[in-house]
Amino acid sequence: MKSLLFSAALATMMSTGAMAEKIGVSIVNFDNNFQTLLMHGMQDRAKEKGVGIQVEDAQNDVAKQLDQVKNFIASGVDAIVVTPVDTNASKTLSDEAAKAGIPLVFVNLEPNDMANLPDKQVYVGSNEAESGTLEAFEVCKMLRARGKSGGATAYVVMGSLVHQAALQRTKDVEQIFGTDMCNFIKIADKQSSEWSRDNAQNLMTNWLTAGPAPDAVIANNDESAIGVILALKANGVDMKSVVVGGIDATQDGLQSMKAGDLAVTVFQNAKAQGGGGVDAALALAKSEKVDRVVYVPFELVTPANMNDYLNKN
Repeated sequence: MKSLLFSAALATMMSTGAMAEKIGVSIVNFDNNFQTLLMHGMQDRAKEKGVGIQVEDAQNDVAKQLDQVKNFIASGVDAIVVTPVDTNASKTLSDEAAKAGIPLVFVNLEPNDMANLPDKQVYVGSNEAESGTLEAFEVCKMLRARGKSGGATAYVVMGSLVHQAALQRTKDVEQIFGTDMCNFIKIADKQSSEWSRDNAQNLMTNWLTAGPAPDAVIANNDESAIGVILALKANGVDMKSVVVGGIDATQDGLQSMKAGDLAVTVFQNAKAQGGGGVDAALALAKSEKVDRVVYVPFELVTPANMNDYLNKN
């Protein structure tokens, strides 16, 4: 009897092990605040679903990320999830996964060739045409409310120029500032911070060395916005005289808003994007239908509603 019970238990264990899915995940950079939030969202959803997940840090290295994807394929994962280091290099990752017949999900950073993704490959993220638009329009309204409609100067701190998100968010800002309502705002300069707080602080310091403080600084992400704020404060600029905007609604960003420094941010739902990436990967692994593009909406965050977002990212 004991032998029969043991055999049945062993068969159950082997059956469960054979059916358990495993997902390989390559993240742009663990040092990036928002990318870490995405990773946690993926890990939480995988745990909830009882799925094995292996997460690797690409360390902002295109070649390293490609090697990680190849290693996932060689190890026999059921699906791969990637936040691409370089969205222009996404086709190489796409081709490797397609050749191996393994589903691939791009998360957060939109692949350059999204319209031509092969079968069993999708994108889960947010529509970047919304992010910079929400941010820039709110900055415009705030400047008008401060009586700046006669003329205002602004700097734009861009993210990494190899990411579609940074390019689109900057384009959004330029388009809003070109409208009749907001064309009183002139962009004095725009430069990349590579999404980094330290780089943004150095960039803002250089701008302040070269000329007077601007009326506004529009950053492509909260980390850069915080770097800008640190530089402004270090140079004795009154934060009430400058409108600083960011994107992501990270905890650090919201604490900066609570302190009265960050004027506006845009909530990007890391939990929904990360979890949605895992859901899409599992569905594709089971040959279920998944929309080619799965968008998670952006949401405007200001001091008026920031308390609603304090525990979301």
